[in-house]
Amino acid sequence: MKIALVCLLSFCLSISYGQARTDAYLSTLLQANPHPVFQEVIRHPAPYRLQIIYTQIDRDKHNKPSFTHYYFRVDSTEYFNPASTVKLPLALLSLEKLNRLNKPEVNKFTPVQFDSAYSGQTKEWYDKSAQNGYPSIAHLIRKAFLVSENDPYSRLYEFVGQGEINRSLHAKGYLDTRITHRFVRMNPDQNRHTNPVRFIRADGQTIYAQPAAFNEAPFDARRIDTLGRGYLVGKDSLVRQPFDFTGRNKLPLEALQQILQSTLFPMSVPEKQRFALTSDDYQFLRQYLSQLPGETNYPKYDAKQYYDTYVKFFFMDSLHHRLPEGVRVFNKVGWAYGFLTDASYVVDFNNEIEYMLTATVYVNRDGILNDDTYEYESIGNPFMYQLGQTIYRHELARKRTRVPDLRQFRIQYEKRHDDDRPVIRDVDN
Repeated sequence: MKIALVCLLSFCLSISYGQARTDAYLSTLLQANPHPVFQEVIRHPAPYRLQIIYTQIDRDKHNKPSFTHYYFRVDSTEYFNPASTVKLPLALLSLEKLNRLNKPEVNKFTPVQFDSAYSGQTKEWYDKSAQNGYPSIAHLIRKAFLVSENDPYSRLYEFVGQGEINRSLHAKGYLDTRITHRFVRMNPDQNRHTNPVRFIRADGQTIYAQPAAFNEAPFDARRIDTLGRGYLVGKDSLVRQPFDFTGRNKLPLEALQQILQSTLFPMSVPEKQRFALTSDDYQFLRQYLSQLPGETNYPKYDAKQYYDTYVKFFFMDSLHHRLPEGVRVFNKVGWAYGFLTDASYVVDFNNEIEYMLTATVYVNRDGILNDDTYEYESIGNPFMYQLGQTIYRHELARKRTRVPDLRQFRIQYEKRHDDDRPVIRDVDN
């Protein structure tokens, strides 16, 4: 079955859930790469729960983009754990909420503090990795994007609130999404409660205070999502039954791709499905979706540990750890429970090409969850790199009617200062 969905300055959200889609055009491209690990996954996609979306972008005479999506085994009913990819919609919803507050002194750079008001909650008043020593929505997003830190996501979750997160995503058409928890160990009741939050001036005076919140709305649990043949509790207690993901976060691959597209190309989607962001918000998001850890001053990450392609799976060559000259990748990745996922928009300024690539793969040969025995290094990472290179080489050769004007994605990135501050290593991600 061939499906080539062309969206000419529109955004197609009419998703046929429950029907896997595979396009012959993409299948043929994937057969062309003879790498043995790559072909092992391509020829046996079911146990690897493989899903891929490849999006060609073409421009008209006014430089307006159109998007042609090609699919390989894309099925929203085949669960994968989205892991850190949910940090992207949480960043968008946080910026959107700030704009909706419409308080001149409260913006993404305003210091913000988190208090505690319920079991399991923790305070966060200061952040040594920030230039001014305080958290802010902007700084949380930087950390969530640059090396995919986990605590910033939990704080964004607490700011927006569980109920508002899900209502907002569903209202935008992402009906099969589900965001239910922080990235810390909490039970479902604790995750329904979110912290009091306050924005402050430099002298500590409160500008705006948001009270603690509780989400009363139930989640749809009619579709049971289980995986594996067992899972560990603690270090050595094996439960011999599938791991239940029914109450865990869910972000289908097509929804993830569409959210990234709406971030980078907001005018390509209907107004109802855009996030209510300012032009400065969009520029900020473009910068930190593509800026490298070693280019960033705050936080000052260890550039050796957090190398250029650390969160760029489609270009994560185990030997060089560098992007090709002229290439920038605007993306969000996630990895957990044996899943590797990446949603990327790739620009090659030297060769004047652009495209999107989104994929997830599952590498858990023993079928046991929570044992930290996953084939990331031997199968997952090599597969994602080979997939990225397959599409990149195809795009280099693909003929276009018009050369794209990519100036809006040229960004003046930071330059790392040479100072005596210690670098940050070993963050929780």
